[in-house]
Amino acid sequence: MRYEDLFEPLLLPNGISLANRFVLSPMVTNSSSQAGQVSSADLAYAHRRCQSAPLQITGAAYISPFGQLFEYGFSVSSDEDIPGLSQLAQVMKSDGAKAILQLTHAGRFSSHSLRRFGYVYGPSPMVLQSPRPHQVRELTAIHLKNLISDYAKATSRAIKAGFDGVEISSAQRLLIQSFFSTFSNQRQDQYGCQSLLNRSRLGLDILQAVAEVVRAEAGANFILGWRGTPEETRGQAIGYSLEEFCQFINWALDIYPLDYLAIASWGQDVFRNQLRSGPNKGRLVNQVMKEQFTGRLPIMATGGINSPEKALEALEQADFIGLSTPFVVDPEFVHKIRLGQTDQIRLKIKPEDLSALAIPEASFKDLVPLMDYGKSLPQEVRQLFRQLEKNYQEQCDET
Repeated sequence: MRYEDLFEPLLLPNGISLANRFVLSPMVTNSSSQAGQVSSADLAYAHRRCQSAPLQITGAAYISPFGQLFEYGFSVSSDEDIPGLSQLAQVMKSDGAKAILQLTHAGRFSSHSLRRFGYVYGPSPMVLQSPRPHQVRELTAIHLKNLISDYAKATSRAIKAGFDGVEISSAQRLLIQSFFSTFSNQRQDQYGCQSLLNRSRLGLDILQAVAEVVRAEAGANFILGWRGTPEETRGQAIGYSLEEFCQFINWALDIYPLDYLAIASWGQDVFRNQLRSGPNKGRLVNQVMKEQFTGRLPIMATGGINSPEKALEALEQADFIGLSTPFVVDPEFVHKIRLGQTDQIRLKIKPEDLSALAIPEASFKDLVPLMDYGKSLPQEVRQLFRQLEKNYQEQCDET
């Protein structure tokens, strides 16, 4: 079988065995309630994909109202969120998959929080012009103490809701990454830019707090993953290097034996990204990361993997692979590969397919621009999703 490597089991460090190398990667559908509650549409969407992959990671769940990136995304910031999250976990696990809740705080990119409060928080004060002129307020020492506690409380809620694990996301300019970055962190305190350890401190403190909750409240096979961007660049400038990122991960592994590291970034075919700096300049990011952590930490490749051929290519430099958009339009993507029916994989859908795919009538309002950027789905499908935005107003009019 040409694709047999994709169907080899994978043993995670905590002893969990996954049946194959596919992961349903985080994808916000913008279909929760405005207050961040899991909706019936969320549950139907997840149920339609419960057989898609043995490891499934939710879209970004915000740990604080000030960290909400997407409108109609769901919250893990309150105990009131637990009942809905419990239903979601049950649905995701209903065919044996492991369900992971992604914990996020979007920091200065918390676009929905900006609309709600008029400002956002980050490592250092800034004035930004997009999407409109606004302030980025510096997180104080008390803010940071509360923020770390928010991650711990969110982890406890995930455990109570029945999730098999949590993923801490520090990728793609989210808050934790912005502290690690010399571009955005100009602080002068213990979380500041004076040293790599100081820039790493917030991420390490969050991991420490989450790990303490996991050890105290979760079972032995609870999965704890990390999502990160190994190199940050702006043109020719480097916000941090892969070597610095690897040092951060080594410090993290001293705190807790992470079960995986998901590599994520912006752009097209991210799994093919090459390093722009350092001794490994020009080499594949995933290849270098796998060499660094083989035998210690499984590496997940993500970004642009939308065909069986790309899946095989990505697996050459990783232990398993995360897909999101293919599962939106073809939940049987993996099943068709396993049965040798790759000619039946469908990335193009029509409006009449939405119901059978359990795609909510009002969905993806914030995601279509990111889909346009990544181009993993055909243009006509992205245009179809773009047209769904009008249904949000229709729902509001009805209520």
